[in-house]
Amino acid sequence: METLNYRFDNGARRLKAAPELVGVVSSGNLEVLIENAALDGACAIEVKTAARGFGAIWEAVMRDFFQRWQLADARISINDMGATPAVVSLRLDQAVEAMVEERT
Repeated sequence: METLNYRFDNGARRLKAAPELVGVVSSGNLEVLIENAALDGACAIEVKTAARGFGAIWEAVMRDFFQRWQLADARISINDMGATPAVVSLRLDQAVEAMVEERT
């Protein structure tokens, strides 16, 4: 297993209080947990993956995700068993759509 950590600062979107878990860890899939965390407006992402050596791809997918959603004070935990970048993006979007507060 490889553990990768990413942090993106200056997010603008806040999350609802309840955490959200989507996906199932099994062959070729992953699970995503998103929860509130006091991170001074940042979004912290931890990836635990069975597919070693793909850090640059994970970073690109996480950077794209943050640019789309701009999450603030969010902690994301990903447990991966070899999901493709498209599946990673889909699962992240599913979790966020369930808990993003409307902008006012």
